[in-house]
Amino acid sequence: MKFIAAVAALALAAVAQAQTFTSCATGATDMTVSSIVLDKNPLCVGQNVCATVTGTLANPIVETTPGSTKLAIVGRYLGRVVYTDNHDLCTLLAASGHPCPVATSVTSVTACVLVKTTAPVGVPVALTIQATNGNGNTIFCQTATVTAANCPV
Repeated sequence: MKFIAAVAALALAAVAQAQTFTSCATGATDMTVSSIVLDKNPLCVGQNVCATVTGTLANPIVETTPGSTKLAIVGRYLGRVVYTDNHDLCTLLAASGHPCPVATSVTSVTACVLVKTTAPVGVPVALTIQATNGNGNTIFCQTATVTAANCPV
């Protein structure tokens, strides 16, 4: 029993150290993602988390009308939606120094969002992050298992 507990603790520690993002896109995307790195792990409820996405853009990120670019975040636990958050992608990118249009020559962007107080704490959540271009194309869809915590401020 102690061995199983030790293995479980090591497995949880390994998950807490890094997230592995994988593509969840069902078709062509405007960006081939080579990595996504979160600046906090676990995610801290009520605090910002920044994600740096690195890859190759096939098409520029453009805002055809105000609010036409989207960043949708959905968290699932045991198959049920337990967290949702939606943002204007161009607003987030502008705040980090990459206003739209974002040229195809840009290979890395960072976006920061507040982890809402409704985030479930202490459970592994399958997080899906989908970015949509102003023309309606999927920029990317990535998923990883993450955990949120109540962190000191």
